[in-house]
Amino acid sequence: MARILIVDDSPTEVKKISSLLEKHKHEVLSADNGADGVAKARAEHPDLVLMDVVMPGLNGFQATRQLTRSPDTQDIPVVIVTTKDQETDRVWGTRQGAKGYLVKPVDETQLINTIKELLD
Repeated sequence: MARILIVDDSPTEVKKISSLLEKHKHEVLSADNGADGVAKARAEHPDLVLMDVVMPGLNGFQATRQLTRSPDTQDIPVVIVTTKDQETDRVWGTRQGAKGYLVKPVDETQLINTIKELLD
């Protein structure tokens, strides 16, 4: 299936989302902050990135903007996965180039369907 990069500073969230993805036969990569996420996406070129927003240093909106505006990573779809559930956050995420926006705790069906829609 797909190689998916999870960028999240919470080891618990990474473990939960990784388990869901692996159950559906996806290969999982992870990074625990925005800067490392951008670097790993450039080095590994995953099929899709799941990006948290609230992280130290480079936040998820900034990291998403870097990935979606860089010629070497702009073809990788980024889905924001966050606790921020305001419409303004959704709009801002889309403006940064995100192709999807999911709110934690992530619903398994919604997550898998979003990945399928973006990769099919």
